Amino acid sequence: MKTRIALKVRAGANKTAFAGRFGDAWKLQVAAPPVDGKANEAIVRFLSKLAAVPANNIRIVTGAGASTKLIEIEGIDSGQLERAILESHGPRTHTGSSSPGES
Repeated sequence: MKTRIALKVRAGANKTAFAGRFGDAWKLQVAAPPVDGKANEAIVRFLSKLAAVPANNIRIVTGAGASTKLIEIEGIDSGQLERAILESHGPRTHTGSSSPGES
């Protein structure tokens, strides 16, 4: 099984983490600088750990030199990947809800 994910990447961030949605894509902040492929390597390592698949199961389909990327991951379906991304955020704080205790 394979799934694809669109990313809008900001390299040089304080830490590598998802930062919400950007249209149909996920915003991903990457701690590595955008030089010599370091950000792309960091993205692959981060997604490998998140999806619990080997790094060689992840490839950048388009956008290797751009901030918008299409990534293909072998060994996880889209539902599992979506859950893993949402769980990486911790408690939801961007739902638009005004429930007590949410900020």
